[in-house]
Amino acid sequence: MSTTAELLKGAAELFPDEVVTSAHVRHLDLPFDAGRFALITLDNGFDHTKPTTFGPASLANLNTAIDQVEKEAAAGEIVGVGVTGKPFIFAVGADLKGVELLKEHEHALAIGKGGHEVFKRLSALAVPTFAYYNGAAMGGGVEVGLHCSYRTVSAALPAFSLPEVFLGLVPGWGGCTLLPNLIGADKAVSVIIENSLNQNKQLKGEQVYDLGIADAIFEGADFLEQSLIWTASVLKGEIVIDRPVIDRGEAWDQAVAKGRFIADSKVHGAAPAAYRALDIIAAAKNGDLQQGYDAEDVALADLIMGGELRAGIYAFNLVQKRGKRPAGAPDKNLARPVTKVGVVGAGLMASQLALLFLRRLEVPVVLTDIDQERVDKGVGYVHAEIDKLLLKGRINQDKSNRLKALVTGVLDKAEGFADADFIIEAVFEEIGVKQQVFAEVEAVAPAHAILATNTSSLSVTEMASKLKNPERVVGFHFFNPVAILPLLEIVRGEATDDASLATAFAVAKKLKKTAVLVKDAPAFVVNRILTRFMGEIQNVIDEGTPVEVAEKAVEPLGLPMSPLVLLELVGPAIGLHVSETLNRAFPDRFTVSENLAAVVKAGKRGFYVYDSGKPELDPEVAALLKQGDVVLTEEQVRARVLDAVAQEIGLMLDEGVVAEAQDIDLCLITGAGWPFHLGGITPYLDREGVSERVNGKKFLEAGVASVPA
Repeated sequence: MSTTAELLKGAAELFPDEVVTSAHVRHLDLPFDAGRFALITLDNGFDHTKPTTFGPASLANLNTAIDQVEKEAAAGEIVGVGVTGKPFIFAVGADLKGVELLKEHEHALAIGKGGHEVFKRLSALAVPTFAYYNGAAMGGGVEVGLHCSYRTVSAALPAFSLPEVFLGLVPGWGGCTLLPNLIGADKAVSVIIENSLNQNKQLKGEQVYDLGIADAIFEGADFLEQSLIWTASVLKGEIVIDRPVIDRGEAWDQAVAKGRFIADSKVHGAAPAAYRALDIIAAAKNGDLQQGYDAEDVALADLIMGGELRAGIYAFNLVQKRGKRPAGAPDKNLARPVTKVGVVGAGLMASQLALLFLRRLEVPVVLTDIDQERVDKGVGYVHAEIDKLLLKGRINQDKSNRLKALVTGVLDKAEGFADADFIIEAVFEEIGVKQQVFAEVEAVAPAHAILATNTSSLSVTEMASKLKNPERVVGFHFFNPVAILPLLEIVRGEATDDASLATAFAVAKKLKKTAVLVKDAPAFVVNRILTRFMGEIQNVIDEGTPVEVAEKAVEPLGLPMSPLVLLELVGPAIGLHVSETLNRAFPDRFTVSENLAAVVKAGKRGFYVYDSGKPELDPEVAALLKQGDVVLTEEQVRARVLDAVAQEIGLMLDEGVVAEAQDIDLCLITGAGWPFHLGGITPYLDREGVSERVNGKKFLEAGVASVPA
């Protein structure tokens, strides 16, 4: 049996590029003559922009620090041990870069065991141990604190979570076992399952305290000082921590059942992590910690060697890294400053855009439309949204006044746009209308102004073709709701120059959007893939498969909503318009559904009614549907839909619509909410064998979103 030190040394050799966290031990005398105390500070030597993580060498350093304090505790030289972090960061868990490199199940098992062996020693010391959550704490950072006797939390702590299930793992260094035994199964399921699957929701300091994870909460300014005063009182017996008795009866089983219901509604059984975590939580009911740790080790190793985790890490890296450094973007030094923004149109989309530009750029924003009533309504919408921010305490009165003063509306484009640097149109999706708007804008805008279009499917090149300066036209396609979905497809027309493109990317960054460079091809990326996806669903319904079978067929993809609910959100008329655009471009692959056209003609907002609270096929829509007699099974429908999507992505990559398959996945994750655990779509198509069946090859190299060969 290898020792912890040997285990970690072996793991460290597999991961030579680890950013190593040190564990400094310093001694101090506690207030009120409470005794001599050892404080361990976790610090990787970088500022808060590079958070502290635990790789094998980092765990070895913590292990060495515990060797020291263990001797001191046994000798009676110290009365307690504390663990804290560097400024703003406690610790954010395992170093995922190391996890990506693992190729063997036994190495993955060693990672789980190594963390457990080190952290467990904190609870086995001869003196009480304290975790001081001074800053961001996630995953293993949360878990190291759970092994301590007591915990305090900073009121200023911005982010605290066990995000493992979100990525395709389980909290594997004690989280699944210790948390339910500390705060009860129901609250633990909320933190481990519900928050994770809810787009990795973070807790603030106060919530950590309210849940009972921390025993005390102190202000950020003198957090450590107050924590040490509190520690002295605990050690002297002046403060006694009473923790609630955990209900190990039916309440525990109900909490696990609730967790399974949440997992089913989010991932539909398509990703194993949530279910593995729930199995461990269910077993933790008996309070046998070692049994729990052993189960965590096995689950962690199995998941590390599975495709979902690799896809999850791949998705995480796409959003955190590739999303911040867009492939193909021109030199940012070419970007021109934007000191005033014009918005053509004052409808809902235009008003949302005006609000976004106003809040992020804090420059004058002017709206225009065809009559004063529309202009007033657009400006009114922006003002009302600013009032809501003020009411919620997100901005103060001064900022509210300033933002409102920056937004105006005029009828005369010459008056509004004469000194604008960036003008975006959000008018009706009709090429003639857009060309006319751009001709009017070009006549009055300064020569350097960027002309951006929020079109979802029309040709940017064609839109710019009648202008004197087509080189300054760029596609700037947002996704609805604008405030929530991060994706911005930046489309380069045939004439678009580098300076205009660079300015568009610079503006996107200020808007805090994930920008992806897209070729000027019909419907760009997300709408083209979704239209093909939806088109195939529509085809099988038109041919005769019942609506509910077609909808259920794609549940294993774990999408945020079913295809027809998505159609309702987009609007059937827009869905029809995009399918007509793509049918003109690619008639052999994109159909226009007569049933969908009938639904739009009848003025229906979607296929469903919600009288019972859940979606049911609208009887009026059912009466409109003309179906054939070809009835497919769920498996047949799924195969057809996935084959169609794989074919379309293959063609898009051949056409150079984006630089690589990675950009397709980034677009679907950030623009359509496709799940992290699939890595978007291409890792899933590769893993299920669809890519090779349709295109004769995988989209991604081995090891990119899968276990390295």
